[in-house]
Amino acid sequence: MAPDRKPIVKARSRLVAEAAIVATAGLSAFAVAHASLLVPPVKAKPTATQAALTSAKVAPVAAPAEDEVLIAFEEPVPGHAVVSPFGLRQLPWEGNGRLHEGVDISADSGVPVIAVADGVVVAAGTKGGYGRYVAVRHAESLTTFYAHLGGIAAGVKPGMAVKAGTKLGQIGSTGTSTGPHLHFEIRDPEDRPLNPAMFLGKAFAEAGDLPLDLAKRYSGRVRMAYVSFIPESKRALMEARDNPPTIVVRRKTTDAQDLAAAEKNLEGQARAAAKQEKIDGMRELSIGPDGRPRAQLTL
Repeated sequence: MAPDRKPIVKARSRLVAEAAIVATAGLSAFAVAHASLLVPPVKAKPTATQAALTSAKVAPVAAPAEDEVLIAFEEPVPGHAVVSPFGLRQLPWEGNGRLHEGVDISADSGVPVIAVADGVVVAAGTKGGYGRYVAVRHAESLTTFYAHLGGIAAGVKPGMAVKAGTKLGQIGSTGTSTGPHLHFEIRDPEDRPLNPAMFLGKAFAEAGDLPLDLAKRYSGRVRMAYVSFIPESKRALMEARDNPPTIVVRRKTTDAQDLAAAEKNLEGQARAAAKQEKIDGMRELSIGPDGRPRAQLTL
């Protein structure tokens, strides 16, 4: 049995040795790979172009500019509604309709009135039916009017530059007014009234965007206006219209003169009737049985 086991032992020893060699080779390869990962890579020297790009200063990026507008309109009395629009209107003391050249905005006395857009004050004072008022010239020669003011703000005078939102005065009822409110107008460069509803609360980037032609138009329908207060100056007009006066004409002649004139007039009428009776030298008589007039010659 001893001779048979000897070759088997030798074979097993050879296999163990080969396995050891393979394991040693594998560990060596792993160690080399791990060592290569720990060695820092060699940095390549940058080229001249790369150096120039690296050293160049980066220009700051400009922030996007806000959309520029030619003119933007705010409300002259923020938070208060229009009670009488632009268009044909008839007031109680008027006999027919006429153009209401702006809008009426109702508010309590003392409420601030502001400029609707940037501009320059061109007038400030008192003017007829407007009462106390302020006028401001804007871009494209548009002009806004603020009328019936209870008072004009301190410092507001012609030549003063104003920004949108600048206080111009306060609500009142001066001039021909039916109660505390603001009468507001917008006029074009030729002083023609424009419908404020097409401008207030809107912004326009260019002159061509302004609805100048459309804003001049208005309906042919006359709107009857109902007011809570009649101005004292208009009450007399209403009374005169409702109670027309009796016209008395003073005589320029006496009774005797009138009687003589009446007699003279009768004589003239008689002579005219006599002339009508003569027809080609004949005098008309009664109508005969045959339906023809009977006449005789006048010798």
